[in-house]
Amino acid sequence: MITRKIGPALAAGCTVVAKSPAETPFTSLALAELAHRAGIPKGVVNVVTSYENTPELGELLTSDPTIRKVSFTGSTGVGKLLMKQSSGTLKKLSMELGGNAPFIVFDDADVDAAVAGAIASKFRSSGQTCVCANRIYVQRGIYDEFVSKFTEKVKSFSVGNGFDQGVTHGPLIHDRAIEKVEAHVKDAEKKGGKITIGGKRLNDLGSNFYAPTVIRDMTPEMDMASQETFGPVAGLFPFETEEEVVKMANNTEVGLAGYFFSRDIERVHRIAESLEVGMVGVNTGIISDAAAPFGGVKESGFGREGSLYGIGEYQITKMITYGGMGKPLQS
Repeated sequence: MITRKIGPALAAGCTVVAKSPAETPFTSLALAELAHRAGIPKGVVNVVTSYENTPELGELLTSDPTIRKVSFTGSTGVGKLLMKQSSGTLKKLSMELGGNAPFIVFDDADVDAAVAGAIASKFRSSGQTCVCANRIYVQRGIYDEFVSKFTEKVKSFSVGNGFDQGVTHGPLIHDRAIEKVEAHVKDAEKKGGKITIGGKRLNDLGSNFYAPTVIRDMTPEMDMASQETFGPVAGLFPFETEEEVVKMANNTEVGLAGYFFSRDIERVHRIAESLEVGMVGVNTGIISDAAAPFGGVKESGFGREGSLYGIGEYQITKMITYGGMGKPLQS
C-alpha cells in the first residue's frame, strides 16, 4: 500500500511525508531505510509514526499549507474528517476508503473455480483488506453445493503464529476488530443465519484470534449486509434472479470492489456495467495489480492508485499560450 503512494509521488517529483498506521509502523520504516540505502536524498522520503497523538498529527498534515496533496487509505468516517480539515488550504486529495464488496456466483458458473476465487478474496489477510469479499451471493440452483464445498475449503485452514510451518491464517489487528467480527456473527445467528464452521474466538492462541467462519442463509436485514466486517467471516446469501442480486449488491453507500462468476458472456458485460463499484473482478477473486487503476466510487472515495492514472494524482495541468510566434518579441 505504501509503495502505491510513494512510488508515483517520487516519479512526479514530489517529496513525501508518510504517516504509518499506528499498529503496523515497521513496513513504512523499513521502506524509508531502503530508500536511504538506495541513494534517495535525505528529506525526500519521510516517515512519521504516532499512536496516541494520531488525530493531532492528521490535523497538522491536512492544514499545513506546505503540503499540497494528501492521499489517504482508511475508513470513510476518517476520510470525511480529513477532507474537512484539508478544505482550508484546498489540497488535492485521493481517498481510498471503506468497501463492502459483493461476490456473486451465478448458477452457470464453474462452482469449483468460484469457490477458489471466493476463498482467495474473502480470507486473504484473514479478511482484513478493503477489497475482500464481504457479501457472497450464490444463486439458489447451486447454493447448497457451493456452501458445502466452500465450508470444506475453510476446514483446511490452520490458524496460528504466522512464523510457524503450515499456518495459513493469523490474528486480527486489534481488540476492536475482533469485537466487530464477534458482533456481526452474533447478529447473523440471532436473525436466522446458520454457522457451518467457526463462529468463536480462539483464546488459546491469543486475544485477537478468531476462527475462520462460514454462515449460510444470510439475509439483507443482517449487519453484515450493510457493514464491512473486515475479518475472517464469510456470509453466504442465496438469491434467485440477476435483477435481485444486482439490486442487493448496489444497496450500499460504498463502492470499491465487486466480483462475480459466470460463463455467459452477455451476462458478464451486463453485470460488469451494472455493479456500482470502481473495480470489477470477472471469474477471479484477485484484482490488484500495479498496472491497474485502484480506487472506488460513492463513499469509497475518489482518485486512483497504480497505472498511468496513479501518477496523475500527483500532477497538475498547466496551460501555456504563446503569442508572436515567427515575429520578433516586443520589449
